[in-house]
Amino acid sequence: MRQPDETVPLDPAQAAAAAVGMKAMMSFGRPFLDYVLSALADAGLKEACLVIGPEHGAVREYYTATAPPRRLRLAFAIQEKPRGTADAVLSAEEFAAGEDFVVINSDNIYPVSALSALVGLSEPGAALFERDALIAQSNIPAERIASFAVCRVGPDGYLEEILEKPDPAALASLPPDALVSMNCWRFSRTFFESCRRVPVSPRGELELPMAVREAIASGVRFKVVRSREGVLDLSRRSDVAAVAERLRGITADP
Repeated sequence: MRQPDETVPLDPAQAAAAAVGMKAMMSFGRPFLDYVLSALADAGLKEACLVIGPEHGAVREYYTATAPPRRLRLAFAIQEKPRGTADAVLSAEEFAAGEDFVVINSDNIYPVSALSALVGLSEPGAALFERDALIAQSNIPAERIASFAVCRVGPDGYLEEILEKPDPAALASLPPDALVSMNCWRFSRTFFESCRRVPVSPRGELELPMAVREAIASGVRFKVVRSREGVLDLSRRSDVAAVAERLRGITADP
């Protein structure tokens, strides 16, 4: 996870969550993760699995004893070591039980419309976000788009290529409505094999975009759900003030 910007003040509860690597448990009236889960419930999902580290027992305690969700049945999977996002997906293989499943980040709140569209598919898919709309409707500045993956989509509406962290020249060559991946996916049970086959990245991790590329190379097709809505992002400490403003007056009901 990206290290937080130390110049941005946090309240004591937010600072405590950040200090132990639990950004999603930062409180905005309720933990950020409550809002993430609430969007999943709004999209029609009934079950969710939280992939946590062995040191994150406080997350399990909160959702099993302190504030159990009303609309979602929660399970927990342990990722023994922080070996990357594809490895995190592998940790939840038992939970998936051979069925299709949706994968999202815990530090993003996605539009319910995009999540609902993924849930409604009958095949693997990706929710991708138009760059200009993402900048206009999210708390994500234009200069940060380069840190995300940009995708090429074929005329048939299926994902063709993922350009991870494009350089300025590649980014400038893309149209304003270029599609950005915010790690919002629907996978089938065969995707676990792609996660097992993916090579270790230069960062020493098993990364989800590389596993998706492996799946595409093996013949898996990902139907693209195109969104012109924003994604609320808590990937940096500097996002806290904007997130707090966006969530003011919003009720979470997972």
